[in-house]
Amino acid sequence: MGIAITLRDYLDSKGVKYDVVEHTYSKCSRESAHTAHIPGDKLAKCVVFEDWQGYLMAVIPATHKVDISALDELLKRHLELASEEELNDLFHDCETGAVPPVGKPYGCDVVLDKSLTSHKDVYFEAGDHTDLIHVTGDDFKSLLQDAKLGSFSHHL
Repeated sequence: MGIAITLRDYLDSKGVKYDVVEHTYSKCSRESAHTAHIPGDKLAKCVVFEDWQGYLMAVIPATHKVDISALDELLKRHLELASEEELNDLFHDCETGAVPPVGKPYGCDVVLDKSLTSHKDVYFEAGDHTDLIHVTGDDFKSLLQDAKLGSFSHHL
């Protein structure tokens, strides 16, 4: 499949330079990092939640897990995981489980874990299970400039 059209168009419209890193098929972000030979703490993964206010993308390192209590407290919300059906509707041009952590082109608010803001390079899902996007840390922060920052994850 390659890079999702919505993501590609958004990156191009923002003038972001990126590389596509191919890897063998993987089922999860940690496995993607392993098969692509990149550090898991530099791979941004997305977990999508919802509540009465709408959908929210929580962006954390692939080596971490969302602390839902900390996230709820940070945002003063009561979030629940979005269903697979909802994800398929929201991210119509992405394979299930390969959601890019860039919310704006998909109409989702984003909260970014602070642990991803200090890297020189960041990687993330391209919309399928065999490709990652590689951008500079500065470009990644620019893509998520509207995201709320916080500490709401911990190592697996």
